[in-house]
Amino acid sequence: MYEHFNPLGLSGAWWQHILMLVVAAILGYIIGYRSRKSEIEGLEAELAGIDTSLDDCLKSKKATVQAAAIVAPKVVAVTPDDLKIVEGIGPKIEDLFNSHGIMTFVQLAASDAEYLREILVTAGTNFQIHDPTTWPQQAALARDGRWDELKKWQDELYKGRPE
Repeated sequence: MYEHFNPLGLSGAWWQHILMLVVAAILGYIIGYRSRKSEIEGLEAELAGIDTSLDDCLKSKKATVQAAAIVAPKVVAVTPDDLKIVEGIGPKIEDLFNSHGIMTFVQLAASDAEYLREILVTAGTNFQIHDPTTWPQQAALARDGRWDELKKWQDELYKGRPE
């Protein structure tokens, strides 16, 4: 009774099914290919934009580095002075000041006594007992080459402190 509804029951109907499957596969491939093709084209366009941005970035970085090389100041080597000439400064304090960027009489003379005291306090208890009150003035005399005045004043000082 329902035999005419079953297409496989008819003779020669099997090839129609295979033909429909082949046609569906071809249509699916074509439709999928077109959608993938547009997606690939979009990704390629995005990649080209990224490449352009990267090239621009590299060019600007190169220009910045070249400009910095032109503008970069010349570094002048500082010859450290013998800070131990200052009454109250020994080799360890000299090393401590050098590590904080105070290497010359000019730099020591420009330093505030409180700043020097902070350096000594942060260095530990062995350095805290020193009094840097006169060190900038002594360094100023040494900076100016006033050695006789410095020597006379140091004779009046006791370990860098006024007696």
